[in-house]
Amino acid sequence: MASVNPFNLSDSEEEAERRPNETVDTERSSSDGAPGPPPGNPFSPPADAERPTLLLASNRTSPSGEGISVAAPSAMAGPADTRVSVDVIAAQLLRDQYILTALEFHTELLESGRELPRLRDYFSNPGNFERQSGTPPAKDQVLGPGGPLNRAGSISTLDSLDFARYSDDGNRESDERVAVLEFELRKAKETIQALRANLTQAAESEVPSQERKNFKSSPEIQEPIRPLEKRALNFLVNEYLLKNEYKLSSITFSDENDDQDFELWDDVGLNIPKPPDLLQLYRNCGTSPPSLRDRVDVSVGVNFTDLPGNCITQDPPKKPDLSQQQQTEVVQELEYQISLLNSEKESLAGQIKKLQSEIQTLKRTVSSPPPTIQDLDNGQYLDIRGVSEPESDLDPPSTHNASQYHSKLKSRPPVQFDQPNRKLSPAFQQALLSFCRMCSDSRLGAEVSRIADSEESVMLMLGRCLPHIVPNVLLAKRERMVAHLCQELIPLILCTACLHPEPKERDQLLHILFNLIKRPDDEQRQMILTGCVAFARHVGPTRVEAELLPQCWEQINHKYPERRLLVAESCGALAPYLPKEIRSSLVLSMLQQMLAEDKADMVREAVVKSLGIIMGYIDDPDKYSQGFELMLLSLGDPSERVVSAVHQVFIPAFAAWTTELGTLHTALIPSLLARIEKLLMQGEHSLDEHKLHVFLSALQSLIPPLFAVVLQNAPFTSRANLHRDTPAIEVTRFPRPASPLQDVATIIGSREMLSALLLLYDHQLEHEGTTGWDSLLWVVNQLLPQLIEIVGRINVTSSTCVHEFSRFFWRLCRTFGKIFTNTKVKPQFQEILRLSEENVDASTGNGILTKATVPIYATGVLTCYNQEEDRKLLVGFLEDVMTTLSLSHAPLDSLKASFVELGANPVYHELLLTVLWYGVVHTSALVRCTAARMFELVLRGMSEALVDRRAAPALITLCSGPEFSVRISTIPAFGTIMETVTQKELLERVKMQLASFLEDPQYQDQHSLHMEIIRTFGRVGPNAEPRFRDEFVLPHLHKLALANNSQAVESKRSDIATQLFEAYSALSCCFISEEVMVNHFLPGLRCLRTDMEQLSPEHEVILSSMIKECEIKVENRAMADAQGSMSIASSLVGEDAKTKFLSKMGQLTTSGAMLANVFQRKK
Repeated sequence: MASVNPFNLSDSEEEAERRPNETVDTERSSSDGAPGPPPGNPFSPPADAERPTLLLASNRTSPSGEGISVAAPSAMAGPADTRVSVDVIAAQLLRDQYILTALEFHTELLESGRELPRLRDYFSNPGNFERQSGTPPAKDQVLGPGGPLNRAGSISTLDSLDFARYSDDGNRESDERVAVLEFELRKAKETIQALRANLTQAAESEVPSQERKNFKSSPEIQEPIRPLEKRALNFLVNEYLLKNEYKLSSITFSDENDDQDFELWDDVGLNIPKPPDLLQLYRNCGTSPPSLRDRVDVSVGVNFTDLPGNCITQDPPKKPDLSQQQQTEVVQELEYQISLLNSEKESLAGQIKKLQSEIQTLKRTVSSPPPTIQDLDNGQYLDIRGVSEPESDLDPPSTHNASQYHSKLKSRPPVQFDQPNRKLSPAFQQALLSFCRMCSDSRLGAEVSRIADSEESVMLMLGRCLPHIVPNVLLAKRERMVAHLCQELIPLILCTACLHPEPKERDQLLHILFNLIKRPDDEQRQMILTGCVAFARHVGPTRVEAELLPQCWEQINHKYPERRLLVAESCGALAPYLPKEIRSSLVLSMLQQMLAEDKADMVREAVVKSLGIIMGYIDDPDKYSQGFELMLLSLGDPSERVVSAVHQVFIPAFAAWTTELGTLHTALIPSLLARIEKLLMQGEHSLDEHKLHVFLSALQSLIPPLFAVVLQNAPFTSRANLHRDTPAIEVTRFPRPASPLQDVATIIGSREMLSALLLLYDHQLEHEGTTGWDSLLWVVNQLLPQLIEIVGRINVTSSTCVHEFSRFFWRLCRTFGKIFTNTKVKPQFQEILRLSEENVDASTGNGILTKATVPIYATGVLTCYNQEEDRKLLVGFLEDVMTTLSLSHAPLDSLKASFVELGANPVYHELLLTVLWYGVVHTSALVRCTAARMFELVLRGMSEALVDRRAAPALITLCSGPEFSVRISTIPAFGTIMETVTQKELLERVKMQLASFLEDPQYQDQHSLHMEIIRTFGRVGPNAEPRFRDEFVLPHLHKLALANNSQAVESKRSDIATQLFEAYSALSCCFISEEVMVNHFLPGLRCLRTDMEQLSPEHEVILSSMIKECEIKVENRAMADAQGSMSIASSLVGEDAKTKFLSKMGQLTTSGAMLANVFQRKK
């Protein structure tokens, strides 16, 4: 019985039934020109393959080495077994579109070393696997072996159904295509690897051996880099940049080498292991001497043992003896060091030449006469003003007469600048110019600050600048690179604009300079300003006026604030180099316009600083009034940074000018005092505190220049000797200045001069008096009395005004010194205050004690110095004031203001408690009542330890006294403790004391005590501890409201009801528990409403709405609690459903993309 050949049965008919639209035919169309296999024989291969033959088992073997036993078809007689060719099998698989089976068959053949050409050609041709997706082939189109790849229908059962991977049956050619593409990718990688190996060998043999010998014999001749070495070094450099956070440099480096992949070492083209990184190579470069094998590829550190075997084409040399090998290594090491030294020698020689050329340039510069302005520049200038002929005559000279042209340039006189008629000290002038933000400490800043003045210096500048410009031109792909390139162009633009003979070209170049960067940042503006100043130094004031100022004027209304900021800063930086008439007219008007109209704070700040610099150079007395108006305008600016710039720059510079004019103490300070007096007269009931602050802060900034005037116009000024040893000035001698321009040493000229003058100043005040000292006599006889009179007119209840004047007197006394304060200031205050005992009962003698003079004298004058005698004087003054005001039944506002101002500084807490203890133990109940009320003011901000140790015992001592008025006066202080202290023991003591006031029968009829307690509860209740509020405050307020319903005296009932209304209104904003709300808060409100129905119907309406709101809150809380219990139950049910759903979803293990397909609508 003949066996059946399994390859004789084709499923072509089945496929034809499944794919009615596809033609199952093996013949190629006539247009292809390649005949297909015969239609009837399934074993017939294409014409370009060998004809299949049936061989015996001993003649043809399978890929595994064993024969394939098959039976002959019925058409061929013969009982013997035959074997089928592998090529026939491959043709049959390809014909019936068993692509994956054919692919696996091809892989097995490759692994066994028997590659079949048919399968190799088929799978290496991508055209066999390309088709237009979704478009069936035409009927007349003949499909070759690479026709459409279809997938057999899937059989789905409930067990195999995966909802996360659910899809319709149909064409699934994408999976087969992915598999085929993966195979192609693997083949492509193998091909690339083989090509890399060939490339490596080619790169190794690029340089001829004879040239290598020449390079080794001559170390000074450097061997050219090979492509292999370049790619390896590029990879290592990029790796180093990334590891050390040079990311932008790495990006730029990658852009320059876009033909190399820096992610993969294999892209280098080497079939060798990756060498160590650059840091490791650097550390190991000198540890071991290089050997012969190290010179194979030293740039990547290739070792002989690391190379694969196929890279060694010749036999390794015989190992020499040890001594010969050591000698060879020593010689090679010495040759390597010689090459390094030679390269270093060449580098140093180049640097020497460069330095020599710079020395020659500097010698020529120094040999020229210096400019008239001090320390402006060391270079040579071009004075265009002295040229009488037209500028077009200044054509560049030819090479023949170049030396004559340069000698003509060097023979020009230096540029002359207008010297202002001013007497500023060099230190003050330097500090003023320091506000011009210029950059000269960097390479580019130094390059911008010096402009070339000859052909040779121009060449040197180009040689220095072009190496920094060209790389940025090539890499100007990002905005940051473009901005850096623009900065590098500034020296070239300035040099050309300075030396160019054509005015139009110069104007165009300066226009380019100001428009070089769209929105220059701080560094870029500093660079441009530095260049403008260097340009001005070289060309002189006439060209600055004609060429630079128009550029500033054009940009004064630019839409970008950075450009307007550049204009404002340029006006200040160019001020020393402008003609004085332009400086005090055009530039001043430009800055005034920008100050009044510009909306950007930073621009107005720069304008104020530039105005200050202008004030340092202006010398026209007629401009004083304009300067004063500018000062007032800038002081009223809404921006704090602008006002700060006024105090730092403008006022000191303006004061220095008025000092030279002699109007500081005759016009400027009196004008400000007159404005303050006018303000006080206009605003007796509603004082404009902001304007007062503006004027007083300006006066405060004028104290240092005023003291400098006193020193410079003293009788001893001519005797000041700098050569003798003078002690250093104490650090705390003067208040800390707001800026260097407010430092007295800067105004005087030096700290040595100031120290010498201070010694003579103290000696003069202490021993010789003020005779003939007009400036100091003006301060003592006119300024101080006027200030003290102003102080007596301000409102003592205005803490802001008291604080401002207190700080002013403190700075005045600290600046003029301790001797001046003790001998000139304190006596004038003491004469006015008159604290002697005989004046206690005089009605006219105590009026001044109720005004702001008391707190300002105490906090502004007596606190200037913190010695023991100063503290004793302050304590005695406060004790006397407290006693005097208490015994005369005067208002305590002045004393309260003193305690508030001093209590803000913890340094004075102990001192204030000492004063209060004096009142606690005083024999008069009036003084004790005053002391008790002062405790409320000083307890805020005091440490709990100090409260527990000193304040609380003093208050309890006052409560133990016999007078009810003293006890009542302690209640606000106890309330402040409950509001600010957290220590439990102390709170319990205070709580017991307050409870005794409320529950002790002796206080039942104390109406004033109940009023004070209710007032205190309303003040401290919202900020007190919630437990204290719920358990103590609200229950006792309820009791007081209930008791007030039965009050017989209508006036007392009305007072208590009014205070209760205020207290409940404050407490209604707090969170109150439902229990306290129901038991105490609502009943108390209802009792209060009962009183208000009779006493104040308008309050009754408000109370009714409050009661209704509280009732609604209680109802809402009850409903919320009920809904909360239901929501808990529903959340439990919801959690159960959610848990089940998530457990089902957790069983899905496929990707998110496939999971999303589950919820897509079936199309």
